[in-house]
Amino acid sequence: MRPDTPPRPPDMTGMIVTIGETLAEIMAEQTGHGFREPMALRGPYPSGAPAIFIDQVARLGHPAGLISCVGNDDFGMLNIERLRRDGVDVSAIRVALDQATGTAFVRYRPDGERDFVYNIRHSACGLVSLTDQALGLLDRARHLHVMGSSLFSFRIIDEVATALKHVRQRGGTLSFDPNIRKEMLDIPEMRAAMEMMLQHCDIFLPSGPELMMLTDAKTEDDAVREILGAGVSEIVVKRGARGASYYGRGDTLHLPACPAQEIDPTGAGDCFGATFVTCRLQGRAPRDSLRYANAAGARAVTVRGPMEGVSTFAELDAVLAHGAGAAA
Repeated sequence: MRPDTPPRPPDMTGMIVTIGETLAEIMAEQTGHGFREPMALRGPYPSGAPAIFIDQVARLGHPAGLISCVGNDDFGMLNIERLRRDGVDVSAIRVALDQATGTAFVRYRPDGERDFVYNIRHSACGLVSLTDQALGLLDRARHLHVMGSSLFSFRIIDEVATALKHVRQRGGTLSFDPNIRKEMLDIPEMRAAMEMMLQHCDIFLPSGPELMMLTDAKTEDDAVREILGAGVSEIVVKRGARGASYYGRGDTLHLPACPAQEIDPTGAGDCFGATFVTCRLQGRAPRDSLRYANAAGARAVTVRGPMEGVSTFAELDAVLAHGAGAAA
């Protein structure tokens, strides 16, 4: 697509759909290591990587839907009400009567890294399935987005693979974000599932070292060649405060990050990916899409709470014009 091609209006018959965990997130107020002592907590916040991603899509005005499962509790209703308010189709979020909504407790370390305590596999998140409502949502989907964090059991992997096939058969496309936490690396089936997603995806959205994680490459350049050679159309590497890189067939871009005063980086990568995918599906050129994605990531880190920094296009235009601090 030519860089000067004007963006198309959103395809109102072509929904972006994602599938996976919906969580309530609780954050420690003080930095430190782990949760082995009493401490002040803040939250709950609506969360879950797929939920954050799809909420950002909806805030950009694009049709968006989520396939998920929550418990019949306040944490579940917190998420459903927030997503519905922001314009997400929540008809395929099942409410389980016999399981609690998933949770994530997060505490920042002094060095800026994070410790998580998750309850995902044995919560309502583990019951995500392709109900009749979910299949109806996929019938309307133009694009499916998958998070590696969602591939935490054989059953969920099978559901995601079926959703992928459903969308592909209707001419749809796929984006994939590995989104791996160290707490999940001991789940043996995840690597095979991520390799399967990489084989089928059109847009690959790794963060830093994740670029090489699913390849035999020893350098980033070799990893890019290997992944593009395997059939992926576009690679976007998220580099945090160092900006982002785009690799396509014969096209490479490196853009700096937008200036921002970081308060909470949780969810920033999900906002970045959602914005890039939405922009590309709306016909924007790679450079324009990457600029908006950088702005979405920058704005997200200026607000505490994983889903609290989602943005409209007008808010992203303000970031690009004045910086994230002025726009938050």
